[in-house]
Amino acid sequence: MSYQTCLPLFLLFPCVCPPARAADEKPAKPRVLEIRPTAHDAWGNNTERVRAVLLSTADTLYAYFPDREFKPILVEPLKGPITLFERGPRGEYYVRLDTGDNLWAQWAYQFAHEFGHILSSYDEVSHQNKWFEETVCEVASLFALRKLSETWAKPPSPDSWQRFAPNMRKYAQARIDKAQLPAGTTLAKWFEDNSRSLSKNGYDREKNTLVAVQLLPLFEKTPEHWESITWLAKAKKGHAESFPDFLKAWQSHCPEKHRPFVAAVAQQFGIALEKVKQP
Repeated sequence: MSYQTCLPLFLLFPCVCPPARAADEKPAKPRVLEIRPTAHDAWGNNTERVRAVLLSTADTLYAYFPDREFKPILVEPLKGPITLFERGPRGEYYVRLDTGDNLWAQWAYQFAHEFGHILSSYDEVSHQNKWFEETVCEVASLFALRKLSETWAKPPSPDSWQRFAPNMRKYAQARIDKAQLPAGTTLAKWFEDNSRSLSKNGYDREKNTLVAVQLLPLFEKTPEHWESITWLAKAKKGHAESFPDFLKAWQSHCPEKHRPFVAAVAQQFGIALEKVKQP
């Protein structure tokens, strides 16, 4: 029996089922998130297993974006991790990872980060708050790993997936343990000391992960607010706006239901945001 036939459909295709509806409602159009790993020896010649793991990873986040649909995501195992600005002839996304074999936790960790860029409507606008988008994508990686450790541990998850569930949490915890604030220091104080460095280098993974670890509890406590990152791109003005101004712009473009969450994020940095009107 092939691996594909062993996996339940909800794991192979976690995003195709429409939400529950009332008897008098019209059926909702099913959302299909299409992920296509390229055939490559680095995957161990088992692209269907890779596809199933990546779909399961994506679903830990995609479930909180009920109104979003995306073009297919084409995934390669090497020359990354990166999500290219270039798009395919039909609008496909190009994602490259830097992994292979049966390193499932590494697949999930890297892909969740890149999927975070897609969810945040990434673009080529250069700005000094790029580090925050990278940080949010790092939160996505940790969030996805910890979520998979829970969902894969429960039936009807296949035995092979159940065995890997603890590895997901361990992989996340290893990164969390290495990215702690100095004793007695708040994120607000740390940010005050490191904001200039962050604005100069948006890809400092060590600093981004440290901030991500501090923000992770907010996203885990109210995961419905993941949807707020949809409007991150609208906060990018392409010039040297301050981080408080960036957060204000993000909050102003968000629907009302997400604005308290953005304010809670800002509060972690010692920044108070006033209630704003829809632009």
